[in-house]
Amino acid sequence: MLSFGRTRNQSRFGRSVSFGGMDYPDPKRKNNFLGKIVLAASLTAICIIMLKQSPNFSTPTPFASHQLGVTHVLVTGGAGYIGSHAALRLLKDSYRVTIVDNLSRGNLGAVKVLQELFPEYGRLQFIYADLGDAKSVNKIFSENAFDAVMHFAAVAYVGESTLDPLKYYHNITSNTLTVLESMAAHGVKTLIYSSTCATYGEPEKMPITEETPQAPINPYGKAKKMAEEIILDFSKNSKMAVMILRYFNVIGSDPEGRLGEAPRPELREHGRISGACFDAARGIISGLKVKGTDYKTHDGTCIRDYIDVTDLVDAHVKALEKATPGKVGIYNVGTGKGRSVKEFVEACKKATGVDIKVDYLPRRPGDYAEVFSNPTKIKNELNWTAQHTDLQESLSVAWRWQKSHLNGYGNSLVMSS
Repeated sequence: MLSFGRTRNQSRFGRSVSFGGMDYPDPKRKNNFLGKIVLAASLTAICIIMLKQSPNFSTPTPFASHQLGVTHVLVTGGAGYIGSHAALRLLKDSYRVTIVDNLSRGNLGAVKVLQELFPEYGRLQFIYADLGDAKSVNKIFSENAFDAVMHFAAVAYVGESTLDPLKYYHNITSNTLTVLESMAAHGVKTLIYSSTCATYGEPEKMPITEETPQAPINPYGKAKKMAEEIILDFSKNSKMAVMILRYFNVIGSDPEGRLGEAPRPELREHGRISGACFDAARGIISGLKVKGTDYKTHDGTCIRDYIDVTDLVDAHVKALEKATPGKVGIYNVGTGKGRSVKEFVEACKKATGVDIKVDYLPRRPGDYAEVFSNPTKIKNELNWTAQHTDLQESLSVAWRWQKSHLNGYGNSLVMSS
């Protein structure tokens, strides 16, 4: 029997109602659909908020991608004395700069100066990290699009290297290997390497050329030479553009007084002679200790080639500009003129206006009698020549910064004249 009536299980409100050939959906079903849309939108918003709050979430920055016409340089050790001056020069020349430093020898104050000078978004970033941590280094490379690396980060005191050689082999040689591995993994093809004349040791013939045999006599020089050899071996099959700069004794500071040298107080014993001279002039130490007066030189003290930091960073920038894929350039960076320690002390006395007391002591382990460069190759190939060669003037510039920064980058207290 056919039934044309409503069955019991057919709801009066569960059907579309037809009027004049048109179906009108049930209002309850429509409201349910809108509720689902609202719920989905709410859940999506919550997910986005949670992602943004997650430590693994970050919005893209200019540092994370390559930009036409902009060269992004990683400056390792960029909070240090030389590295900060190099970062300053790069920023002045419109490079994009990332500084990586563990601040064991560098100064956060130097980074703050650079950030104040170049506050524009996408110009400068600082990353606190240790190059001995391979995972951290790889993460930095994965999150940033570097075009080149200037590798300054290193412990760099000859005397300290003889007392703690393992620190030097780890910090210099091993950490350079870590940087190279990350460069290879992420396709960064240009390296400007900060090396040293200490790799030559004590050559029989002066001046030193790039062909002078390398025979280092202290762990600092040996560690740098090992790092160089790793770089050279790797470059043979990698098509990298490599520049190795072997520089001599660095002095001076930024001529405009924005940056200077501020070593850790506990490292004063191992520091540069310029730092010791300034400490003696300021009365921080009772006098200057000159170690070694029986060397085979004209006045018995060591002879060194003193290069102003402004000239040094200029050489790095020229090396970066000239770096060519698949080629290696090795250059001495010096003035070509040697000065004895006694001559240096006299220049420092005149620069500071203080009659510094000098104590003459036995030789320091690992030191060599005479080292100065022949800068002909870098002049011919990179068109670089040292401009700041007046020893007293370089020391005077550095002294002005020292007098106005009695606590380094801690404050700007001025020393009375």
